[in-house]
Amino acid sequence: MAFQAIGLTATSRRDLVARLCRRRQKESGRKAAFTSRIARHQALWSRTLAPVRPFDAPRGRATDWDSSWPLPRELTSVRQGRRLVTAQLGDWGLQDLADTAELLVSELVTNALCHTRGPLRLNLQVRDSRLRCEVEDTDPTGPVRRVVDADAEGGRGIDLLDLLAEAWGSTSTATGKTMWFQLPAKASSPQESPACD
Repeated sequence: MAFQAIGLTATSRRDLVARLCRRRQKESGRKAAFTSRIARHQALWSRTLAPVRPFDAPRGRATDWDSSWPLPRELTSVRQGRRLVTAQLGDWGLQDLADTAELLVSELVTNALCHTRGPLRLNLQVRDSRLRCEVEDTDPTGPVRRVVDADAEGGRGIDLLDLLAEAWGSTSTATGKTMWFQLPAKASSPQESPACD
């Protein structure tokens, strides 16, 4: 009836309806292609940016000489990190490294809490007679060496790493960075020495 009011015949009505249907199909096809493209890009970026091991995953152990723990963004994480390192080094028979590793891990966790946002993860591993300690965070900015006064209370973290670690550095990751240091490690007995990878 509405078509008759504007003077359309049955044939022209069918043509108009067919054109409207075709237009709707084209638009829905474009929307589907656009949505599909967005979904593909989101899936790609989420895989690229996802950490190899989620920061908040429970403790995982890839081998007998690897340990990893998520750390909450709380000041108590510094103490927790020290305890985890001491306990793990005791399990591995590397108690002689506990004091140095505890101090340096404490420094890395404190810096991550002060200068980054987001979750943290503490990793320990022994490879080729070396202990490697890592603190992962979601900030890509590396450490900055600062000149501090003699009576300053902080700002000496990099100096401590230079003095006590065999090697240290910062490695960029897909989700931020990993601050790490290495110490020479000798297991307490030959049977316990780590296999070379």
